[in-house]
Amino acid sequence: MTRSNSPRFGTVLTAMVTPFTDDGDLDLAAAADLAKWLVAHGNDGVVVAGTTGESATLTHDEQIALVGAVREAIPDHSLVAGAGSNDTRAAVELTQRASEAGADGILQVTPYYNRPSQVGIEAHFRATAEATDKPVIIYDIPGRTGRKVENETLLSLLQVDNIVGIKDAAGDPATTASLLARAPEGTMLYSGDDALTLPFLAVGGCGVIGVATHWAGEETREMISAFDKGDVAEATRLNQLLIPSWEYETSNDTPNPIPTKALMPLLGVRVGPGRQPMADVPPYLTERAQAVLDGLGRSSS
Repeated sequence: MTRSNSPRFGTVLTAMVTPFTDDGDLDLAAAADLAKWLVAHGNDGVVVAGTTGESATLTHDEQIALVGAVREAIPDHSLVAGAGSNDTRAAVELTQRASEAGADGILQVTPYYNRPSQVGIEAHFRATAEATDKPVIIYDIPGRTGRKVENETLLSLLQVDNIVGIKDAAGDPATTASLLARAPEGTMLYSGDDALTLPFLAVGGCGVIGVATHWAGEETREMISAFDKGDVAEATRLNQLLIPSWEYETSNDTPNPIPTKALMPLLGVRVGPGRQPMADVPPYLTERAQAVLDGLGRSSS
């Protein structure tokens, strides 16, 4: 299978962790270095201030500073800014500011915690899309937000000129297949669950906004390329190679992004600790991280 048009942001994007200093301050220099490292290791670009970027603990000013620093660091690569909130007015303001700060696109998550109706969800996404002339990707992650964006709602929203795609972390490839069968031509469907990237490609997905792509961007790119060339056996082999990375990247005891914060220093990349309540790293995690890198044939720095 070969896509007739490459997705505008590329096929491999990383939902980038946000580096902090040991004192808990935003580390913009480390963020810039991390973004450069990621695009040098298999990524077409990055998503900043998303779930993996601990957006829930960032102020809006910090989010905008992060966009600016990363934009300066990777001027020739894709930069998508998380600009979500469960308050529509706040999401509109943040979308406007992120657009002005240099984002190429906006990642807009479903309003979380207050669990609005489908009518409310659609109104929220329409209002935030109207706040920018940048392309918008809807982020559907019901496990964190408490609400699934239903297919009928998504199909209606995909009629909005600048709503161009979906980051799908709903975990249901069959429902996604049904959506893509009815979606406008050119709709970009990014896997928001690393382990489902290959199944999503099989039903019409275009790539991944990943977490394990922090350290396995090259392998992920090779897997997608193999599938696009029709080499399903090679794509399957690479998919199997990546399973330990996906099993490592999050768990109940060490939820995302804690594992990434533990692994990246082994590659010589400074990311600092997380912010509470995501700052506690179990002592065994570094050993697990090294085993993941060993399985990929990587040596630590």
